[in-house]
This record gives sequence, C-alpha cells and structure tokens, in this order.
Amino acid sequence: MTDRTAAAELDRLLAIMARLRDPETGCPWDRVQTHASIAPYAIEEAYEVMDTIAREDWRSLPDELGDLLLQVVYQARIAQEAGRFDFATVARMIGDKMIRRHPHVFGDATLDSDLWERNKEAERASRKEHGALAGIPDHLPALMKAGKYSARAARVGFDWGTAEEALDKIGEEIEEVRAELAGGDLDRLEDEIGDVLFTTANLARKLKLDPEACLRRANAKFARRFNDMEDILAESGSVIAEQDLATLETLWQDVKRRHKDADTAE
Repeated sequence: MTDRTAAAELDRLLAIMARLRDPETGCPWDRVQTHASIAPYAIEEAYEVMDTIAREDWRSLPDELGDLLLQVVYQARIAQEAGRFDFATVARMIGDKMIRRHPHVFGDATLDSDLWERNKEAERASRKEHGALAGIPDHLPALMKAGKYSARAARVGFDWGTAEEALDKIGEEIEEVRAELAGGDLDRLEDEIGDVLFTTANLARKLKLDPEACLRRANAKFARRFNDMEDILAESGSVIAEQDLATLETLWQDVKRRHKDADTAE
C-alpha cells in the first residue's frame, strides 16, 4: 500500500467521524459522547490488540488496530469541535516527538542508550512536572505502574544492588502479611499484600522482566490448567464443585505434570 493510499483512507476515516458527530444528521449515540465517556474504550481496544498479537492472529490484527485508531480519531474530533486541537495536531506532535527523540537517526548525534529517557525527562521538565516519578499516568494497571515507579526510582539510585536482595525483601513482606493474619484487620492486610506485590514487581524489573507480562503468563497458565481440570472431570460426568479439596489438589498436580513442557515453552 502506498503512502498516498494510506492518506486517502485516513481522510475517509476522518470524514466518517465528522459525519457521525454531525449535530443534526449524525448518529444519536456518537453525537453525545465526550472525551471522558469514550476514554475507557481506548484501553479496551489496546488490550484487544495485545491479545490478537499474543495469539498471532495476523488476519484480525488490522481490524483491531483500526478499532484502536478510531479512538484517536474520535478524541481528536471531539477536541476539534471544542476548538482545542485536531487530528493534524496529534499527528504533527507525535512526528515532532519521534524526530526529537531520535537525533541519531534524524540528526548527527551518536546512538546513546540513555538518550530516550533523558529526552523524556526534559519534556517533563518543560511541562513543569517535577520529581523522578512525574508523568506516570494514574490510570495504568497497578502492576505495570509499580514496575514504572520502581524503574524511575532505580535511575536515581534508590534500588537494591541485586535481585537476591529484592527476593529477600519479598520474604520479609510475606512475613509481615503472616503477622497480620491473626488480627484480621483487612485494611492492614491490604497494605501488606500491596507491599508484597510491589516488591515482586521490583524483582521482575531487576531480572529485566516485565511484571505485567509475567502476570499475564501466569493468568494464561492458570486458566489453561483449570480448564483442563474441568474437561477431565466432565469426561467422568463430574464437576469441580462436587469434589473435595484433596481430590482437586491431586488433579491439579496431575494436570501440571501433563502440561509441564507446554507451560515451560510458553
């Protein structure tokens, strides 16, 4: 596909959105949407893109990317109607940012592994965002946000020296959870379990792993094993809810052994 064709298709999409938002002849649902009302859809569509890529469903990926692009077009159209900015502003600003952050490509600078983050820090400073944690979005998934917080703190020297030290800290945090169990104070337990999760995200970072990706993998593994348990029981006319815990634990360990190679290769 040529750039000219891409530009034509984008113009068509912008025109479609303008018509959907027309105050007299547009879609009744689309006309009343606001920045805030459609914002959650951008998150949903981004996760659908991630899921499609994880499944390597390349035939569906253009459609899912289109859904995500629509959210950008939608937000830009609402802003244009309010006189704030338009889609061209969005495209120009990201283009300018990419050029600014890649002087080794678009200028005469040499490649510097820290340049990207230094440029981001300079941009945050220009927006008067102060502090090492500035600019991290409030609405990120909590585990992803923990990873970003700890990475920013590490860049200014607030970090463990080794992954083993982070692992030891997880042990300490788990003992603090254990100490709170007898009291049954849910607020204190929530606080201590949060510390365990935050420190675990730190350990993943120290090992150069994405904590969000680690948890997604664990979720997928659990779902696969649990579904297998249900299938095995269904073959004998049983269901999980009818089994005692000892039987389920035996079945769980059996499923783990059956699929150990597949889980490791994931």
